[in-house]
Order: sequence, then C-alpha cells, then structure tokens
Amino acid sequence: MLHIVLHFLVPAILVGLFFRKNWKMAYLIMVATMLVDIDHLVASPIYDPGRCSMGFHPLHQLWFVVFYIALCFLPKTRLVGLGLSVHMVLDAIDCQVTNGFWIN
Repeated sequence: MLHIVLHFLVPAILVGLFFRKNWKMAYLIMVATMLVDIDHLVASPIYDPGRCSMGFHPLHQLWFVVFYIALCFLPKTRLVGLGLSVHMVLDAIDCQVTNGFWIN
C-alpha cells in the first residue's frame, strides 16, 4: 500500500519543488505515467505481491529505463521522462524491500 501511495506522493513533492508555475498540469502528466503499468496485463497472474516488476514486465526492462532517463533531458518530454524515471526508481526500491534485489 505504501508503494502505491509513493507513486502519488513523490510526484507531488517534485512538482511542488520544481514545477510550481504549472503544478496542476505537471502533476497530471507525472501521475499519468503510471499507465506504464499496463504491461502488468500481459503477466500471469496480473498481480503478484511478491513479484519484482523491474526486469520482468516489458516496459520495466533496463533498456527502457535508460530511455525514460533520456527523456528527462528533452524539454518537451521532461515531465514524462521524470514521471517514468520516478516510477521505475520506486519499483526498484519495492523490489529491494520485498525481495532483496533491485532488478530481475
């Protein structure tokens, strides 16, 4: 449950610190990046509390994470990249806490 709360709280903190002028749109974009979890639908079972998303689900692969980080450096995709990168970091932390490793 804390993991899911952090997916909303961390973007709110970042938006409050760095994107105050357009905070509503920035927060909406960053939270919308949680749609990356649509790749969970191709897993069986769809939800497994003991499974590490990182390296398991298609959009949670390491080479995608590198792409998400690269998006942070382009002004037009910065918020999307930041939202996706934060999502992946939070998922990796969840893997570490739950399973003792950062990525499958």
